[in-house]
Amino acid sequence: MGRPWSKLQKEFYLLRADGLDLQLHCRAYRMDSQMGSTDIPRYWITLGKEIIWDYPRDFIGKNHPKRVNTKWYPYGSDVPDISNLIREYIDTPKDELMSKSFQNDHWGLINIFRASDKRIGLRRLPELKRKTKNRAALKVIEARLEKH
Repeated sequence: MGRPWSKLQKEFYLLRADGLDLQLHCRAYRMDSQMGSTDIPRYWITLGKEIIWDYPRDFIGKNHPKRVNTKWYPYGSDVPDISNLIREYIDTPKDELMSKSFQNDHWGLINIFRASDKRIGLRRLPELKRKTKNRAALKVIEARLEKH
């Protein structure tokens, strides 16, 4: 998760609205047990000092019809899928940002990304606000609107 993650994170930050204190994090934690050891990845998003989105914490035990059963920690499938979704969002042309359907967004990330994206101007934020029920995205929208 070293170089590829930092490159992805840097590209994401280039799209972040000016003055918005939103951070996207990914870190692997070493998990040792009698059965062996493995690195357990964690993704989280902060707005200021508040964690507004947290994987896996917010998702363990919550099923989604198109995801692997999350009874057990699904890091084998979700982690690369989350990174791929971030990459897909970054690569989406500006004129498709609001209309594109991101089929693999099982975690509610896209509206958070849209809310934080400088390519989506302040005029379009009320439209996004009406369309989303995502609490984290709504917090980001409010933060952007408060700045102006």
